[in-house]
Amino acid sequence: MRKISLRHPILEKALIAGALLAVAVPGAAYANTVSVTVKTPGATSGPGSTFAEISTHADCASGLVSGGGINQAIGTGSSSNGNHVMGTEPSADGSAEYTGSTGVVGTDVTHWLGIGGSGGAVNGSFSTTPYAVCFTSNLINHIQVVMNKIAGPTSGSTVGLVTATCPASTVLLGGGARTTPASVGSLKPIASFPTFNNSGHSYGQKAAADGETNPDSWTAVGWDGGGGSSNNTTYAYAICSGNNINVSGVTVKVRYSEVSGPTTATTGQTVTVGCGGQDGKLVSGGAAVSGGSVTTTNFTGPGSGGDHLNGSFPSDSGGSAVSDGTTTAAYWTASTHTGGSSSSNTYSDSWVLCANDGV
Repeated sequence: MRKISLRHPILEKALIAGALLAVAVPGAAYANTVSVTVKTPGATSGPGSTFAEISTHADCASGLVSGGGINQAIGTGSSSNGNHVMGTEPSADGSAEYTGSTGVVGTDVTHWLGIGGSGGAVNGSFSTTPYAVCFTSNLINHIQVVMNKIAGPTSGSTVGLVTATCPASTVLLGGGARTTPASVGSLKPIASFPTFNNSGHSYGQKAAADGETNPDSWTAVGWDGGGGSSNNTTYAYAICSGNNINVSGVTVKVRYSEVSGPTTATTGQTVTVGCGGQDGKLVSGGAAVSGGSVTTTNFTGPGSGGDHLNGSFPSDSGGSAVSDGTTTAAYWTASTHTGGSSSSNTYSDSWVLCANDGV
């Protein structure tokens, strides 16, 4: 009987081809075509008067906004206590706001607003800088904006919490928050974070925790540190993938961190969190100044009515905001501040969303 040698050329080619196929196929599951570019025009001075706001915008030259942020450089002295975030939100044209009827309010948006507000005192060195996270993916080529709103908060040192939820069979990419009117100097959004529309997260009252995947909602929390107003409104915005896109292979991972403070009057705190090497690309982030434990208990306000956000923005690992055109952003920083009073039992929180489209 003739023996067939294992060195036979035909068999060798078949074995090599089979081995290459065995190696190549599993690797396809780890591909990721998500990429982001952070765009910012830089700082705009203001607001320059009391009980007012200034609206700035960052725009995507290519790609769609998956999220965005704001950074406020505060001046020196106690007058900085009144400066606060009033809004960080998507916009259809870099000027108009989605404040009308709730539901899906926009598609394929490319603009982001950063809105800074003032209380009873201002500082000449105060400025507002917006950031747009410009997103591209071979799979997710359309986005939609979902808005929800609530009347309130209407009394001092109380929260007005509202949640926007993505349509079924879509994925959450990011979100934003807004409060109006600016003429109520003590009114501001103190939280903007990813969450889930389920009982385990109290339908948006508990934030998504570190390591959770595919949140479907975004929560905004308004806070009125003064006497309140019946005209106060808090808005939440969820940035979701477009309809009719098969997102079954998409993973959006949450990374989260919380630190104590600020607790002393007229002081600030920062907290930074980043995407891990296997988490995917940064696509958005969120921030809060809170009563703490926001992922395990329903959201509670911070220790003082004057506590506020001064920033929620893409950053480096040290918490410094990234520059215009950055394509490697992997961290998100929350910047918080007290008012003129001490603030015990106050915490600062930061979230980052990291996406892998599985393509």
